[in-house]
Amino acid sequence: QVQLVESGGGLVQAGGSLRLSCAASGRTFRVYAMGWFRQAPGKEREFVAAITWSGGSTYYADPVKGRFTISRDNAKNTVYLQMNSLKPEDTAVYYCAATRAIMVVTTPGYEYWGQGTQVTVSS
Repeated sequence: QVQLVESGGGLVQAGGSLRLSCAASGRTFRVYAMGWFRQAPGKEREFVAAITWSGGSTYYADPVKGRFTISRDNAKNTVYLQMNSLKPEDTAVYYCAATRAIMVVTTPGYEYWGQGTQVTVSS
């Protein structure tokens, strides 16, 4: 099993920045990828960004391209989401996810999920 602990959420003004962290623990060996998803009020959960653990290939949803950056620290088993130029529409609960299975990382079929962290962007 893999446990995910998120941090870094909070309240920020439009145009500001925030950095989310997700630390993985437990049986983290052979983890294939980690990703970020979000769910805004009245909307379905949507893909935000993902990164493969070994090769470091990154993937982004169109609304966040050019503004968000995903990265990982292999030694710390931690993934980060640097969010710049935040907009009110970025307001959502952000979820960290991890998978050992090889999969399409832009889809929600991850095996392990964090509890979510609230990101609120004021106008």
